[in-house]
Amino acid sequence: MLNRRTLRIKIMQSLFAFDQCREANHLLALDLIEERFQYDLNSMEVQNKELLRDQKKTAVSLFEKRYKGKETSESPDPKIEKSAVDALELFAKQVKKDQSFLSKNIIVETEKLADLYHSVLSLILEFADLAAQEKKTSHANFVNHPWVKAIRANTELTAQVLKKDRAWHSQKDLVRGWFREIVKEDSYYKEFIAASNPDEESQRQIIKHLVRKLILGAGPINDYFEDLDIRWSEDRDIIKSLTDKTIKSFADNTITLQKLSLDWEDDKNFVNKLFESTINLDVQYKQLIAQNTKNWEVDRLPLTDRIILEMALAEMIHFPNIPVKVTINEYIELSKEYSTPKSRQFINGILDVMAKTMKESGAIKKSGRGLIDNK
Repeated sequence: MLNRRTLRIKIMQSLFAFDQCREANHLLALDLIEERFQYDLNSMEVQNKELLRDQKKTAVSLFEKRYKGKETSESPDPKIEKSAVDALELFAKQVKKDQSFLSKNIIVETEKLADLYHSVLSLILEFADLAAQEKKTSHANFVNHPWVKAIRANTELTAQVLKKDRAWHSQKDLVRGWFREIVKEDSYYKEFIAASNPDEESQRQIIKHLVRKLILGAGPINDYFEDLDIRWSEDRDIIKSLTDKTIKSFADNTITLQKLSLDWEDDKNFVNKLFESTINLDVQYKQLIAQNTKNWEVDRLPLTDRIILEMALAEMIHFPNIPVKVTINEYIELSKEYSTPKSRQFINGILDVMAKTMKESGAIKKSGRGLIDNK
């Protein structure tokens, strides 16, 4: 099942992508200005190259000041003014488009985890079907495995696989190759199908081995899922956890399909709110980060550290039911996993200081569960 840390990781990844989009959009805006003041070789009118260069330089300067939020007066040159205005409008339009796409994409990418989980379970059934077709060697221990039968009998799984079109029918040759070259050649699998009467523990272990070692372990099947999912290095552990819980759920010849979330609507609200509030973090809090990073300008911080700090502040401010200590601990863990070796101590120190400052100013207001450990 998903936890909030996984959701924070997804949000962090999208914020990283958003920052890169902003840079690309900034370059697009500058390209627009460049085009407006290009020397036109096909023009019949006499053109002043030096004047065009000066106009472009002035338009770029005007755009950059407005881009940074500085007050500027209108340029007396209509062409310069329009170029700066159009560039800024193009930038804003593209940023809004990217923000909307990435916000929705976090949800799409997260929901895709359920599809991947269902695909892994249904792949076991495909292997069992191929095993049943074998003539030279009996695979009865696997084909008649009670856990395999329980998966096959789970109508919810069948419905989900068909609904999302995650069946393996179009990949028959690929799956057949995996079964022949990976499953059938595995020594643990060979030992299991050769056993005269596998006990319950052996049955549990073969399914766990099949999933963890043969499907999700290093090898061609794992590579296939990695090609499908750009975040597979992080998502694989979630799929492993969901599948492990499914194995453990086996009782009375049935399995319980795991839910991605206990309250997906609440989790989606968390994702959308944290993503948007981090992007729209008030400039005063960005300045607070700058003031507490020992003469480092906020824009010169490692990007991952800056995103982590901004997410943490947004969470402290906009989620009154989450204790400050929980927030700090969560982002320390993210820094350990995704930032530089020294980031953990850096993030910890900065967040402690800023949390104290914001509590004193009243920027952080907690209620309910958020009051825990905030003294």
